[in-house]
Amino acid sequence: MASTNPAAPKASDHESEGSVQNTADMTAFVQNLLVQMQTRFQAMSEGIVSKIDEMGSKIDELEKSINDLKAEIDAEPTPKSNLEEGKPSDESSCFRDELHFRT
Repeated sequence: MASTNPAAPKASDHESEGSVQNTADMTAFVQNLLVQMQTRFQAMSEGIVSKIDEMGSKIDELEKSINDLKAEIDAEPTPKSNLEEGKPSDESSCFRDELHFRT
């Protein structure tokens, strides 16, 4: 019969040690990958929020400019049109002169 050495590791013990080491390596790899993904996701999220804030500021500026233009238009006196005054407009008088010239 073959003698067994109690101090020598059994084949199943060696395999389980390798399996434990592979599991530990895989766990470390996945944890590292998750940390990298979280870091990238956080950076992208901050970039998106920054762009949204920038667009919001530009929209606010645009609204202010529009309101300023509206205020300027409302403040200007509205000139009476030539038709309201009973006078022909410049275009109609030019047309009339041209017709007169041709005849």
